[in-house]
Amino acid sequence: MKSVFARLASDFLSTIVFLVVYLVTDNVLIATGVAIAGAIAQVVYARIKGQALGYMTWASLGLVIVLGGATLLTNDPRFVLAKPAIGHIAIGAIMLKRGWMLRYLPPIVTETIPEYATLAGYAWAGLMFILAAGTVAATGDMKLWAFYVSVVLVGAKIAAFAIQYVAFRFLIGNRLRAAAAN
Repeated sequence: MKSVFARLASDFLSTIVFLVVYLVTDNVLIATGVAIAGAIAQVVYARIKGQALGYMTWASLGLVIVLGGATLLTNDPRFVLAKPAIGHIAIGAIMLKRGWMLRYLPPIVTETIPEYATLAGYAWAGLMFILAAGTVAATGDMKLWAFYVSVVLVGAKIAAFAIQYVAFRFLIGNRLRAAAAN
């Protein structure tokens, strides 16, 4: 689990850096410039260390450079504020693949309730699309956007994970009790 959160933090590092710098400086252009430099430095550091870079890292770098560059050139923060929404839409689209979640779950889930794991995968895709829409809706107000990205996006995913965990434990327990009764 720790490695999953480390990977997510790495994939969204430029958004995290942007948010922190913006909250400290209250300046979108400085935050954008630092986020672009940070994303480039992250890739350079990983390459020097010989680490393989995943698709999300490259996609994030491309989005930061293109959208951040557009923000710096036009002095319009809406470009860089769209990055999390684009990321969530892309992730949601990937999550529409049937059974994507199965490889991330423990064997007791995949062996006992694989059909529910598949449904949960679609629910996660739906959540990503809803969160993307909320991110777009919040781009009109920087303070609202910062709150949404730092609190709502994270909180919604934690809540969804907790609900999924409780539901899977309940469903597995029922399925195992039913099997033992037969």
